[in-house]
Amino acid sequence: MTESRPHALFSFGTLLDAPVQHALFGGAVPSATASLTGYTTRPLPITDPSVIATSGLDVHLTLERRIGAEVAGSVLRLTDRDLAAADAYEVDDYVRRRVLLSSGESAWAYLDARPLRSAARIVVAGDSIAYGRCDPQGGWAGHLAAAHIAADEPGHRVFNLAVPGSTLRDVAEQLPPLLGPRLPDTVLVAAGINDSALPVTAAATTPATGAADVTDSLDRLAAAARHHNARLVVVGPAWIDETRTGDYEGLRFTRERALALRERVRTWCADRFVDHVDLWEPLRDRPDLLVDGLHPSPEGHKALSVHIDALIG
Repeated sequence: MTESRPHALFSFGTLLDAPVQHALFGGAVPSATASLTGYTTRPLPITDPSVIATSGLDVHLTLERRIGAEVAGSVLRLTDRDLAAADAYEVDDYVRRRVLLSSGESAWAYLDARPLRSAARIVVAGDSIAYGRCDPQGGWAGHLAAAHIAADEPGHRVFNLAVPGSTLRDVAEQLPPLLGPRLPDTVLVAAGINDSALPVTAAATTPATGAADVTDSLDRLAAAARHHNARLVVVGPAWIDETRTGDYEGLRFTRERALALRERVRTWCADRFVDHVDLWEPLRDRPDLLVDGLHPSPEGHKALSVHIDALIG
């Protein structure tokens, strides 16, 4: 019986070398020529002795976004065991994520573990916290935009499309048609606590936004990002001070429901190999960094900005 090879992996570097394939997979694997548009490559120093011993090189290549560029390589057809071996081979500077090949086929590729390090054009979407409410400097997204554009003014862009009050379902409905004109290579979606809110008049036992609804919205956003070959990064949710959110503009926010949303988002990202930046800890037990129990103050947004930059910048 022919062994199942369900995984398509795009490679342009050492995984194409015969000695490396022999060491990882036990021999050559089926492959076909392929290319990846919108990317170029840059060198990445390697310090892991086992990886250097397998490849014979202490400098590998990593992908970097660039409009109009193209990287030539091959698609490897891998078994579950092969893919696990490839994951173990790649150093911590790489993570496996989905890309859209020039042929239109979706495939795995090993990308920079810090998504904004190779980003050029970033779209931010989400709710009032992503919008920057309560911060004249535009919140964490404003700080991100200032630093990102300053690093390369001619080539870097940040488009903040966040709308206060939005849920993930709202973002999934409104964002897709807005992406095309902005040519994004990275989409930051803020999973805010609006998805955990209930009307104050609702019974305490009424369930918040269900896992199926959050999953469906994130699946749709992932598909929209992939259509533009953009990398999806899910951000949030942030900690709340429940003692000040009993009746917020007719809505009820509780820490229990916010934590349930946090776990659903984390699980979805882990299961689908999507980047996730947890915003809970930077504000946890710091009510002084919240204006009203929900929205960070300018100082709170600075704390979130430092946290985001340290993880993905």
